[in-house]
Amino acid sequence: MTIIHKSPLPDVEIADVSITDYVLRKADELPDKPAFIDGGTGRVITFSELKDQVRRFAGGLANRSFGVGSTLALVAPNIPEYAVVFHGCGIAGGTVTTVNPTYGAEEVRFQLLDASATILVTTEAAMPVALEAIEGTDVQEIIVIGEHPNATSLSEVLTADPIDQVEVDLANHHVVLPYSSGTTGLPKGVMLTHQNLVANLCQCESAIPYNQDSSGLAVLPFFHIYGMQVLMNGLLANGCTVISMPRFDLVQALELIQEHKITHFFAVPPMILALAKQPIIDNFDLSSLEMVMSGAAPLGAELSEEAATRIQCDVIQGYGMTELSPVSHMTPPGQYRPGSVGVTVPNSECRIVDPESGQDKDVGEEGELWVRGPMVMAGYLNNPEATEETIDSDGWLHTGDVAVIDEFEHIYIVDRVKELIKYKGFQVPPAELEALIISHPAVADVAVIGIPDDEAGELPKAFVTLKPNMEATGIEIQDFVADKVATYKQIHLVEFIDEIPKSASGKILRRFLRDQS
Repeated sequence: MTIIHKSPLPDVEIADVSITDYVLRKADELPDKPAFIDGGTGRVITFSELKDQVRRFAGGLANRSFGVGSTLALVAPNIPEYAVVFHGCGIAGGTVTTVNPTYGAEEVRFQLLDASATILVTTEAAMPVALEAIEGTDVQEIIVIGEHPNATSLSEVLTADPIDQVEVDLANHHVVLPYSSGTTGLPKGVMLTHQNLVANLCQCESAIPYNQDSSGLAVLPFFHIYGMQVLMNGLLANGCTVISMPRFDLVQALELIQEHKITHFFAVPPMILALAKQPIIDNFDLSSLEMVMSGAAPLGAELSEEAATRIQCDVIQGYGMTELSPVSHMTPPGQYRPGSVGVTVPNSECRIVDPESGQDKDVGEEGELWVRGPMVMAGYLNNPEATEETIDSDGWLHTGDVAVIDEFEHIYIVDRVKELIKYKGFQVPPAELEALIISHPAVADVAVIGIPDDEAGELPKAFVTLKPNMEATGIEIQDFVADKVATYKQIHLVEFIDEIPKSASGKILRRFLRDQS
């Protein structure tokens, strides 16, 4: 029997406009309000300036015969110009593929080739990589944010006459092409339409309260869907000021929150860990914070509550993935439940399905989370097989995450299907053990993986990073866990390392740990 869990939130009206028209919908109402403040320099771009530069960049692209069917690659950190290029490309009718600015030349080249990019936009600092990366690709021009002898300056492109939105099919035009993390195999281009992006912004507004004084710290990378949509686009669409940081630095982040009285901080678990554990937090006034939201990776309930108590602010979780534009579950104000990633967003529904039998699971039972709604991607670029494996014929996107739904319609992510450790036939979720071990007073960070074993199949192994000036032995960690979990979940091996490897979006890179085990 099929058991469909519909969103408990009322449906919302989804605007029938381009993503840029939606994001800049308040620009004329708030012309002089800062849209961006560059956290490093204090440089300000107002909403009217942002709108003008977006339309001028679009005009510059149109002058280059760039439009529907053309793809631009954007390789840059979080700076105000990111939105100019991103939305200028959309206005011109093109597709922007967002590239991790920490990539090497070969990684950038793979994405340029796969996405068929003809223009690359980047920064002065990244020009050496860009020049190497474009060799053998279709890139005809590099536009640099700044100045470089081998590239066209962005300031020159912005002298073009402004244009309005080029007509596109909002439901089918792939306006952005981010690439999945690639922690298992080659990265895949995720085709997201104007309708996907606009729908998800509309869905999120019922769960994230903003007002005219709201502002957000944007440290999560804009190339990643979380930073792109929830921070950059979501904040701008609601008339909020975006305070951007090109990379995360705890002290600078605390200084910016204090200086600009930031109200919304979107984070990943390692940042929540810092809020909960780092002594320096007490040196800053964080009283302006109204909401801290964690996403991209599981956050233990104890750590969430410890951070919330420390900074006197709600610390909630959301859930999503690139293929969902990205949010499918959020915690509305006043509905926090420990360990929950929230309820299904409006206009959407989900199922909990046993990955082996295909049978639907009811309240309180574990299974793979399936999601259906207007934010589900159009598919993977050049990869129909992977698309068919992820989205079934009824439109359900199979997330690959194990989840439980409770009687209050809140979802709890147990773990990744592919990351579950199989110990003598039992399924051991790494996230559960990580949430437990991180509560040890000497532990700063942790990752758990399965190590092949002839007898058991896999043995749970913990990689542990200790706090400065703190000590613990592997036996102590094992005993700490053994007192609190079933026998089959116990840690068999402990290795102490300096840092847990993570992607830019905060996900543990388990394959690196497996490679070194």
